[in-house]
Amino acid sequence: MKLIAAVNNNWGIGKNNDLLYHIPSDMKFFRSKTKDNVIIIGRKTLESFPGGMPLKNRVNIVLTRDKSYKCADTVIVHSIEDIAEEIKKYSDKEIYLCGGEAIYGLLFPYCNEAYITKVQDGSNCDKYMVNLDLHPDWFKSEESDLYEEDGFKFFFCTYINKNVKEF
Repeated sequence: MKLIAAVNNNWGIGKNNDLLYHIPSDMKFFRSKTKDNVIIIGRKTLESFPGGMPLKNRVNIVLTRDKSYKCADTVIVHSIEDIAEEIKKYSDKEIYLCGGEAIYGLLFPYCNEAYITKVQDGSNCDKYMVNLDLHPDWFKSEESDLYEEDGFKFFFCTYINKNVKEF
């Protein structure tokens, strides 16, 4: 499983149930990685998508504690064990962990790789993910040149988990 996120200088990922950034090249990168693959998201993340609907051209697996939750064109799961069973059905696809905060916090140890867009910005936020730069199991394997778009400077980084937890 792979993790994908855009973070600010403090590893913030969102505010008021929305992304901090809508940078076109980052969105394009996200689409290029996740299209025709599987994404794992939480209910709040799903509800933050346009119209509260799943992303097209992807299998949308939604983790929620709400046993009665339903949403068309999604696979609803309620535990890590459910996720482990569900993703076995998609051995021909890449699996991407796409947030939000609680989902990243719960599942990042199961990811072998992370694609992080690091935006050079200190915007206030109310949602964060684990700082992989400080985590002993993770190391940065690649960092792009510095890009600038829509007034933001950012890098595309790849991190590797040297101690992946198995389901």
